[in-house]
Amino acid sequence: MPAIKRPSAHDASADDASLLERLGYAQELSRTLTAFSNFAISLSIICILAGGITSFHIGYCAVGGAAIGLGWPLVCLFSLAVALSMAQIASAFPTAGGLYHWGAILGGRGCGWATAWFNLAGLVTVLAAINVGTFRFLAAIWRPEWLDDQAVEILAVVCITASQAAINHLGIRLTSRLTDCSGFLILAVAVALPAALALYSGPWQLERLVTFTDHSGLPAEAPVWPVGASLPILFLLGLLLPAYTITGFDASAHVAEETLSAAHNVPRGIVRSVLVSGLMGWLLLCVLVLAMPDPAEGARQGPLVVPWIMNSVLPGWLAELMFVGILAAQYLCGLATVTSASRMTYAFARDGGLPWSHVLRRVSMRWQTPVAAIWAVAVAAVLFTLSTPVYSTITVVCTIFLYISYVLPIAAGLLAHGGSWKRFGPWHVGIWFRPLAVASLLGCSVLILVGMQPPNEASLPVVAGMGLLLCVAWFAGMRTRFPGPPVASLAEATAP
Repeated sequence: MPAIKRPSAHDASADDASLLERLGYAQELSRTLTAFSNFAISLSIICILAGGITSFHIGYCAVGGAAIGLGWPLVCLFSLAVALSMAQIASAFPTAGGLYHWGAILGGRGCGWATAWFNLAGLVTVLAAINVGTFRFLAAIWRPEWLDDQAVEILAVVCITASQAAINHLGIRLTSRLTDCSGFLILAVAVALPAALALYSGPWQLERLVTFTDHSGLPAEAPVWPVGASLPILFLLGLLLPAYTITGFDASAHVAEETLSAAHNVPRGIVRSVLVSGLMGWLLLCVLVLAMPDPAEGARQGPLVVPWIMNSVLPGWLAELMFVGILAAQYLCGLATVTSASRMTYAFARDGGLPWSHVLRRVSMRWQTPVAAIWAVAVAAVLFTLSTPVYSTITVVCTIFLYISYVLPIAAGLLAHGGSWKRFGPWHVGIWFRPLAVASLLGCSVLILVGMQPPNEASLPVVAGMGLLLCVAWFAGMRTRFPGPPVASLAEATAP
């Protein structure tokens, strides 16, 4: 029986370039990312060692262990519904613009334009949240006095963000090698840390994972959640922990023009990153709850709860080793976020959607990276950090922005599915697309309502102001000036 000939990387790249040309774009970026690299960049941005650990107190200080044992899988199912819906669309339209391009093709230029702005704002704010969280985790471990020094925090965030931008500047090969390492590192620490905690902690009380405990008002000096909310409301507030953590999987779509066999590997990267992060994150955080020496004292630790658990349970040398691994993963999470956000910026500017688009769309001939877009994203993230010093509000705003940008093209796809949109990519979910899309829309609505509850009511004017500003700008002139992507209709995009 003759051996089956597999397509070479050169053949795959030629097919990708042909599909990209049909969607209206020339191949400008370096197409070198493998299936694992595409998966790793989303895994690196989701990074359960970043959001899951730095925001652990957001869930635990609401209703205790039930926020992890019950709340985490509930939100992960919602995130998986979003990921599966996005993956089907990504397989049909694998471009660097990702969600923006999908929205424009499936729902018109206005839908695409709004999607782009929400996605870009979400990526910039999530970069700010990641790097602030990285600094605060580092300070909590080794320099607690820095937590009250805003000047030190700002300087640290500037240095962290600038170094991530510099690495991205130097080409996708270097960045992809680091994000590949990040993928392995996340998986290794997510296995090693629970194993170490299980080895050194006392007998576990599994009922902690389903026990609702009112921890509102703790820690007393700076409560995570205000006193007085009912347990159901606190449980909903605790859902912000998994909702914030399981974001960023759109990165697989944003590097589509740098991924080999993009129509196959981009949707796989989106779905696999959510599945792996959801399952391993649940394991890790459940073990943290079970290994906690004193549940009440853990709530009183507030943002310091995870370092407190590790220092209380693990030998000093092992805790230090784990801290280093976690911090490295958090730094690489920010690095991957710069990659994703800069590709979104580049793609939107390529179609004239941003101020100074002629600059932001430029690709370095030497490095084959969108250099101006990379540094613009870095500067914007630092500026947002300066304007929004409350960490929980930063996490809420970026989560809402990102999920709005996820469900806008899904809603457009839901309306077009089976009607004007009948030609799908090689990866699709068949008859499940409609129910998954509806679940995504309902879940996002609940997330928006929960995210605007006290003490994060400041997110309401930010999100509402963003929506109002976009409406005014669109009807004041952008609808006539913004051309949209070259392939602006579903009929064009699916033509043979």
